[in-house]
Amino acid sequence: MFRHVMLLMLLSFAPGLFCLAQSTDIRDNIRIRLEQDQPDIPLSVRGSELFAKTEIHQFYFDRQFAQIWSEAGRLTELAYELRFEIMQSKFDGLNPQDYHLELINVFFTQFEANKKLNKANALDDLADVELLLSDAFFHLAAHLEIGKVDPQKLKGDWDIAPKTSKVSYINLLESAVNRKQIRQTLETLYPHVTIYKKGREVIRALDEIRKADTLNWKDVKVAKTIKVGDSNSGVPNLRQRLAFWKYLGEYPFEDEKVYDSTMYAAVKQFQDRNGLEPDGALGKNTVTALNQSPSDLIAIASVNMERLRWLPDTLRGAEMIVVNIANYQLDYLSNRDTLFSARVIVGKKYHASPIFSSAMSYIVFSPYWNLPTSIVRNEVMPAVRKNPNYLAQKNMEVVTYSGKPVDPSTVNWSGKSIPYMVRQKPGPTNSLGLVKFMFPNEYSVYIHDTPARSLFTREDRALSHGCIRLQNPADFASLLLKGDDSWTTEKINAAMNQSHEQIVNLDRKIPVVLLYLTFWADSKGQGHFRQDIYDRDEEILEALRK
Repeated sequence: MFRHVMLLMLLSFAPGLFCLAQSTDIRDNIRIRLEQDQPDIPLSVRGSELFAKTEIHQFYFDRQFAQIWSEAGRLTELAYELRFEIMQSKFDGLNPQDYHLELINVFFTQFEANKKLNKANALDDLADVELLLSDAFFHLAAHLEIGKVDPQKLKGDWDIAPKTSKVSYINLLESAVNRKQIRQTLETLYPHVTIYKKGREVIRALDEIRKADTLNWKDVKVAKTIKVGDSNSGVPNLRQRLAFWKYLGEYPFEDEKVYDSTMYAAVKQFQDRNGLEPDGALGKNTVTALNQSPSDLIAIASVNMERLRWLPDTLRGAEMIVVNIANYQLDYLSNRDTLFSARVIVGKKYHASPIFSSAMSYIVFSPYWNLPTSIVRNEVMPAVRKNPNYLAQKNMEVVTYSGKPVDPSTVNWSGKSIPYMVRQKPGPTNSLGLVKFMFPNEYSVYIHDTPARSLFTREDRALSHGCIRLQNPADFASLLLKGDDSWTTEKINAAMNQSHEQIVNLDRKIPVVLLYLTFWADSKGQGHFRQDIYDRDEEILEALRK
């Protein structure tokens, strides 16, 4: 009687205890664990919280709690393949420890030891590793498809809509199991741009270089630009780094501190490969680039692999315009071929060009420049107070918001603002140049020409108030209007040199993507690194490493 009462008490206080004690099959073990799970309590294994609780429940319910990562009490090849892909996730710029790698390794080591001793693995351990591996798959799949970091929670103008999953991770895992293919299944989640896979290979190669790295990467600092013949204590370290990256071989030199002509040739090659002005001078930007170790470059590449995962689906289109702000370059692509590339000038750090996507719909030849209210208030009004002829000298006029001219002498320039618009008339001195390309957006940012064309030769081209100034705009206009034979080169030049605006609607809307990549890999698998002109890499790197 006493034993019967005790048994009832045990069942009432711990209804799963008796079931677990009677479990003789891993399927029962998994079922009972999930049945005992409480909605408001995290599902965990050995203190490691599972991230994909909903998917775990649904996946095992659908398959009647049958295991997928072990057979006859032993790990399958599929389990080892998933662990390998978890370790390989570092080449995606992700952290393998996010996917329970440490605890998974503990189990795998124990199972391998048991196998050598011909000892059976405990059912509890088999169930634990089953849930860990499935959760790792779901969590890794989500990060590969939509990214780990939410761009909307970052500082700065990242107008990137959060991506939502377009696949069922449950179906994806079922497919991977049926096809016995983990890697190929996960690869279907990669961004639909070829540079992503190429980027993984660059990181993989850098990781091998990092393992053999013995250099001291302490920052070399220069107070002023070092030129050929100059002596500087930082030169020996910079020479070592050029040799490390194979821009320089061994050669005899008289004084290790002197910047010589042999090193100069190597520096020019390094600058050309890294988007720097190849002038051979060891200035701030070049030295900063030479300060970056293999580990630093892996970190930069990792940040940009995450940015690639944020890219909108418009990048899969046949025609698009891509502006990489960090590379100061615009590319026009058609059917994945780059038909036009040009240097651009982007926003200053405190007027940073925003990151967003839109659609170009029209061109304005010989445009007016309608000055933003902030520029009128902070720049124009003080200038007019000092010089009443300022507007005439800048080819500007005052108009009502309906476009009616206003006599500037009747305007009160001494107040905080004026109830009118100020605009610059079309012409060669117009700040927008001779043409602008419009893709409506909330930032009032667009692509335009500029009269200050000499600025395109500068290495640092973060010089505007946020808009994108374009080199060779006439060639760009010709490409965009290629569907209309009437728009000859002569007609475009004439339209760009009128005394009045001319708006030309495009016959299609062309996706425009403003992005910020400080690393990418080209079609040949060559990695390219650029300056973090807006200091945005570190924040993402910290989030990736958490």
